[in-house]
Parts: sequence; structure tokens; C-alpha cells
Amino acid sequence: MDGGGERLDKALATLLPEYSRNRLKSWVEAGAVTVDGKVTKARFMLRGGESIKVFPQEMPEQFAFSPEEIPLDVVYEDNSIIVINKPVGLVVHPAAGNWRGTLLNALLFYYPELKNLPRAGIVHRLDKDTSGLMVVARTAEAQTALVRQLQERTVSRRYLAWVWGSTPSQGKVLASVGRDQRDRLKMAAGVTQGKPAATQYRRLAQGHFQEQAISLLECRLETGRTHQIRVHLESLGFPLIGDPVYRKKIPGIAKTLGFERQALHAFALGLAHPETHQAMAWFQLPPADLMTLQEKLNLSETDLPNASATIHSISNQN
Repeated sequence: MDGGGERLDKALATLLPEYSRNRLKSWVEAGAVTVDGKVTKARFMLRGGESIKVFPQEMPEQFAFSPEEIPLDVVYEDNSIIVINKPVGLVVHPAAGNWRGTLLNALLFYYPELKNLPRAGIVHRLDKDTSGLMVVARTAEAQTALVRQLQERTVSRRYLAWVWGSTPSQGKVLASVGRDQRDRLKMAAGVTQGKPAATQYRRLAQGHFQEQAISLLECRLETGRTHQIRVHLESLGFPLIGDPVYRKKIPGIAKTLGFERQALHAFALGLAHPETHQAMAWFQLPPADLMTLQEKLNLSETDLPNASATIHSISNQN
């Protein structure tokens, strides 16, 4: 080709406009582009007249909507909805860095008909390392109805959150949540360009770990913003135990506790069935790591009747 005095990546963008610049650059970096038979860099300056060969590579996002046999803990299902107990470590929806191995991939394996629905019927999300209950639609009508309930704030979502610090007995956080202007990988509370967000909480129990106060909270979401509970509680000075991101006031003994994911579990879900309109509710005990944490923090039945009653009631309803 000609292209003398032009960088390789820019020349490729001109020659192959059907591909994004990021994709072309990734092919160059993967050694799938040669200039006169040699692998080079995206910034390589062409003289003109070189022979450029491109060997297109499969991109990870091509597998984003591929079925995968990933175990699912299905709590309830009928012709309209599926309720799932999401485990820790499972990403809900494919995105950069997680194009495979997601809840969406698993849903497409067990429920192939979901390929006809936007986001395979997913109407809300949990963070990768947050465990607990989620509802998924199986029909377009059910998805529309569930989205409407979420918008109208009639879906009940309740979480157990173990936090550092001695919290008030109850409260409500009203603070917008949006992208942190100083760190685009994080969310922040009170951001001017953020979306309105509301979280109610009540303290179920108090305890200590090496003289550091600990509180167990029940949180109720009125809105469903990204990282909402984590951001709201950190803004009050009560970061979640184990949270790897929102940890401004985590005490120095945090590493001693040895819990390395946010201590957050979606234990209760309530909604009106999208077809029958019947009120339905599900409850799910925390996974083993949180139950072990509960014991380690000495949140016992004798000292903590509220917490014991909540977890006991969940157990009775499973």
C-alpha cells in the first residue's frame, strides 16, 4: 500500500473501516498484523509500498451471548419468572473483562428461549461479590411488568450488611449516586450528575472485633443504583467489611479479620407476580462465608436477638 508517513494503526483504520480502532489495535498487539512479514507495533511508521497482512482474531465479546453450562441455584421458577440465589463471584451481565462465565451465559444454557429477550430477561443486578436473590423474566410481558415494578419502587429488596463502626439504630440515606469524578472505576455519593438514590437501614446487631465496633444492618433499597448500598454506607463512615473498593474508614485490623469481599447479601425479595399479580416473597440464608463471619464477630443469640430473629425467620421460610 501507499500510506507513507502514516502510522500503522491509522492506516488500518482507513483500510478496514468496518472494524473499530480498538479491535484493530488489539490484533496488532496480538501479533495478528504483519508488515512485510514482520510483527510490529501499532505506532510503526509506514514508508509506503509495504505489504500489510491482517489475520482477523475472534474477540472475547463475540462469546458474550453464548450459552455456558454454569451451575445455577434456582429458588423458584414458573412460565413467567425465575428466581435465582446468585453465588459470590458470578458476574451478572457480560462486559469488558468478563465476556464469558456470567449469569447471562448460564441462563441461555438452561433457558434457551431467553435469547429472544433483551439481556436474556435480566431486569436488575447484583455486584459480582454480592450474593443473594435475583428475579429474571421468561417472557417479554413479564420483563415489561417487572421493569415497571422496579421503576415504581414496588419490588422489595432487602439486604444484610456487616459494617465497620457503631451505626445509629436506624436511618435513611438520600444521596445521589454517580461516577466518581476522581476515579472513574468507582461510584460516589452526592455527585452533582448522579441519579437520585435512597437506602433505608436498621441495625440488627452490634458487636466487636478486637475492640473495633461492628454493626449488622438490614438495608432496604428504594432505588437500584450501581454500588448503592456500598457507596451510601461508606458516605456515612460505615464501610462494608471486606469491601475492596469503598474503604475510606476501614480500621487497621481489617486484614486480621481475613474477610476479602464485601459482606453483603440480598436475603429477601418481594414482588407482584407479573401474570397472576399475586404477592410473592422469597428469603435466602447468607452463604457459608458470611455465616462463619457472623460467628467470628460474636453476634450471638443472647446478645443480638434482632439479628438472630431475622436469620432464624429466613431459615424457617426456606
